[in-house]
Amino acid sequence: MIIFENDYSAGCAPEIMERLAASNLEQTTTYGKDDYCKRASQMILEQAQLPEGEVFYFVGGTIANATATSYLLRPYQGVLCAASAHITAHEAGAIEAGGNKVLTIPSEDGKLTPDQIEQAVMAYRNDHAWQQLVEPGMVYISQSTENGTVYNKAELEGMHEVCQKYALPLYVDGARLGYGLAAPDGDVTLADLGRLCDMFYIGGTKQGALFGEAMVICNPAYRQGFSNMMRHKGAVLAKGRLMGIQFETLFEDGLYFRLAAHANKLAMKIRGVLEEKGCQLPFDNRTNQQFVLWPVETIRQVEQQYQLYDFGPHPSGLHLARFNTSWYTREEDVDALVADLRRWL
Repeated sequence: MIIFENDYSAGCAPEIMERLAASNLEQTTTYGKDDYCKRASQMILEQAQLPEGEVFYFVGGTIANATATSYLLRPYQGVLCAASAHITAHEAGAIEAGGNKVLTIPSEDGKLTPDQIEQAVMAYRNDHAWQQLVEPGMVYISQSTENGTVYNKAELEGMHEVCQKYALPLYVDGARLGYGLAAPDGDVTLADLGRLCDMFYIGGTKQGALFGEAMVICNPAYRQGFSNMMRHKGAVLAKGRLMGIQFETLFEDGLYFRLAAHANKLAMKIRGVLEEKGCQLPFDNRTNQQFVLWPVETIRQVEQQYQLYDFGPHPSGLHLARFNTSWYTREEDVDALVADLRRWL
């Protein structure tokens, strides 16, 4: 069985495993204060052009999101996000468990617009009973989104402008950030995120690391007390050097972006055959997640040889399915899938 279900089914890039094994008997300072974490953080901050920024390391995306949200919001505030956002659809109420409400906004492609944010804020402010409502306190977006779409620079600049206007921290979930940055039609860089966002994280778990996410604090106003919130949330890893080693390896010579570009390239092969066969593709994207609307019978046929993700019934009457490529996807496996789809469809 060839797996296209997700982008975290394998272990980690060989370069990372070699580094981890080589350091196994080494003793270092704990809790992310070691030289590996320091070097990795310096590389990230240099590429993001954030001389006053800071990097903190988490083991996974949900705890990173929950920690950031609790830190940025007051108890009576909520976080604005797209209805398909990971924090509302796939985190088992982690944000709500921290005492804050998720305020969803409808979105067909997984992205928010500045107008939608402004409308949500003004709806709250203009309500005669505003004191009884949850106040929008921050904005959450993903790059790339749950639908594989990406924000371009102009869109992010618009988001930044409206967030500044209403004093809303802009937070970017970067679980698949590398795929978004390496998208062939993308124009956003780490430096752009550094100047346009208050906080974002660089995903490792889904992008070649064994585990781990690097939280980048862009706005110096949000540095104080963040490590305390991490401890409060149970988000601190004693053996922090394990994440420092991984991110140093990913960022010292561009490995992070090469792995992402590899996955995107193979995803485009899959998209190509789906377009060739006239399949319904609900999202226009060039990243490692490719979605298709199929009859359930077609999905079951494909699943005889390939593992994909079936999201179930779609309003169209078809099923929404996803093919995921990653750093470990082999070109020969994609070629086999493409050949089979040409025969089956």
